[in-house]
Amino acid sequence: MGFLLRLLARLPFLFIAGQLYGAAAVGRFASALVIVELLALVCSIGEKRGLAQRLAEGKEADPAGLIADAMLVALVLSSVAAAALYFVPAPLFPSGIYADLDLWIVLAIPGYALTEIVLAAQAYRYDIATTVRARAVVEPWTISILAGVFFYIGPLRESGLAMAYLASIYAGLATALWSYLRSYGLPRHWSPHPVRLWRMTARALPLAVADAIEWGTRRLDIFILGLFAGPVAVGIYYMAQQVASLPQKLKTSFEPILGPVITARLKERDYAAIARQVCQVGFWIVAAQAGIALALGIPGEALMGLFGSGGEFVPGTGALAFLLMAEVVAATAVVAEAALVYVARLRNLWVSIGTIVLQGLLTVVLMVIIGRVDFAQPESADYYRAAAAAAALMLALGVASLVKATMLGRILGHPINNWRWPLVWACAAAVAVGQIAILLPEWMELAFGIPAILAAYGWIIWTRGFGPEDRVLFRRRLQDDDKLA
Repeated sequence: MGFLLRLLARLPFLFIAGQLYGAAAVGRFASALVIVELLALVCSIGEKRGLAQRLAEGKEADPAGLIADAMLVALVLSSVAAAALYFVPAPLFPSGIYADLDLWIVLAIPGYALTEIVLAAQAYRYDIATTVRARAVVEPWTISILAGVFFYIGPLRESGLAMAYLASIYAGLATALWSYLRSYGLPRHWSPHPVRLWRMTARALPLAVADAIEWGTRRLDIFILGLFAGPVAVGIYYMAQQVASLPQKLKTSFEPILGPVITARLKERDYAAIARQVCQVGFWIVAAQAGIALALGIPGEALMGLFGSGGEFVPGTGALAFLLMAEVVAATAVVAEAALVYVARLRNLWVSIGTIVLQGLLTVVLMVIIGRVDFAQPESADYYRAAAAAAALMLALGVASLVKATMLGRILGHPINNWRWPLVWACAAAVAVGQIAILLPEWMELAFGIPAILAAYGWIIWTRGFGPEDRVLFRRRLQDDDKLA
């Protein structure tokens, strides 16, 4: 339900940003967002996944104190990063075009980092409702509403996207803190100690880098594209990426609960249970992402036409198709990494580094090749560059999935395989329905075609792919997980 809320809430922002602000403004906003969120993730020192293990190992200590350590380090690091970017904004805006208020987006770095830690703390106690409220309701609806409001306020119009994003981050943080303080309260007899904080940071460094690299693989393409193409192409690609990332957000709905379950099984050395859990969650992420990818990709041209006047974003349809496929092939790597960060942290890190290096090389090579082709219209080259960046991402994530699944299978002694044949039957049904849908007028293609594609796909997955053991994913209590194991 949280995923569906997030799916619905994100669409108004994309519509408002495209229709009111245009591709160039969206491109500038996207370039800044890449750096801001990357630094925020690094400053959270890997606690999005590492906090569960620290809390599990330190049961005798005050949990609020352990969390306060992480929050203090994150606040210091993120404040330094924000100050550095404020005075040296070139990484945020490679085109050199920005307004004075745009610089205030750096204040989102501390808010984002602290929100990651607070939500991880709540997830440790199996409170996923707070993540849903903060990430799926408060943040997306705040940015959507304020982006529309700020456009009609003269002094804020030029920086409306950045200001709306900043407000949404702190609205989400306030929502998370409300539940956190009720669960943990303030730390008792807590005082920061440099040696303890340093040890915690050093231990978390590999996980923090792995998190940053995993996130960076979804943003490196925007950064490289910005070096080879103009803001309009970046804006078109960003819009396609946002549509394609909607199925990716389903992964974040399962991720908070998967970490604590894996850490509990590791204490029991029940590797078979971990393998079953990873395969089960992996199948459902793949199944859901494939269905949504087909529903969004088949009517992709009509969908991209919604987000800008005069079909400004329609040339991003090719990029959208590759990005949707990338989300599907990446699902195996995502669930495998959920276990690898606990059983092979450094090896997982090296694979992640190799993935992002491969993606960067593929992207640059494709950019150079396209640059040597003569196009009748100069802007066509940028559209091909956008599609090429998406294709490079898809290939790199596919390789990462194969490597990480194989590595985890060898460590656990049980194979990791998310594949089930009902996926083929469901995809075939969705494609057949989609071919009928694209014959309809665009408004009917979207209004009736997308639900019809999802219905055909979902019915086959539910009846053919869903087994009795899979219902454990939709239960709320930990003892239900124990029954599966």
